[in-house]
Amino acid sequence: MSDAATSTIDQAEVDRFSAMASDWWDPTGKFRPLHKFNPVRLAYIRDQVTAHFGGDPKSHQPMKGLRVLDIGCGGGLLCEPLARMGAEVIGADASETNIEIARIHAAQSGIDIDYRAVPAETLAANGELFDIVLNMEVVEHVADVDLFLSSCAQMVKPGGLMFVATINRTFKALALAIVGAEYVLRWLPRGTHQYDKLVRPEEIQEPLKRAGLETIETTGVFYTPLTDRWALSRDMDVNYMLVAARPK
Repeated sequence: MSDAATSTIDQAEVDRFSAMASDWWDPTGKFRPLHKFNPVRLAYIRDQVTAHFGGDPKSHQPMKGLRVLDIGCGGGLLCEPLARMGAEVIGADASETNIEIARIHAAQSGIDIDYRAVPAETLAANGELFDIVLNMEVVEHVADVDLFLSSCAQMVKPGGLMFVATINRTFKALALAIVGAEYVLRWLPRGTHQYDKLVRPEEIQEPLKRAGLETIETTGVFYTPLTDRWALSRDMDVNYMLVAARPK
């Protein structure tokens, strides 16, 4: 079997995000939508994690003692706040450039994060295990969705959680997340997302089920222009998040 058949890396996607790496920590730059999205996804992760593991969401370090993998971590926009919440964070990305940007920013911020330039299947093959695995805005950029999800699921400890956030493959998502965001409003560079690579909820739930994970919740996330904020929503036609657990 060739390497291409056993890899989740889409090199064109890696190159695209590597070329934008210097903008990761600019809240007005090319990753502005992720900076805007960060508060709602962090709150969702914190609330689900504390409910599942029995922590206090109002404490200073609600994720203390938990080992977390952020796969496809980019420049570390999720890794740093999660580390501040007390988690032991491993950030992994296929782009060496992204990892270097993330390492520099973490060092400047005085935050201890273990960053690695490796794909999910390499970590899984090495026997890594985590209380929480995060796949946030990644699955729509990989070469093999099923292999990616099964590799990530393999790393979830018994009793652990996996989070996935992505864009649904619907005409509404095409209109808003691609045409609107990339071509009209120009929030993202053109070509950031391809419609045929978007993933429907059932296309995530089924591979996770085969890997032994049970979906706990699926929720939509919607942007409101009037408030310039993201919020959880019943509407999953565009952006959505789900959380799945491995039984103890």
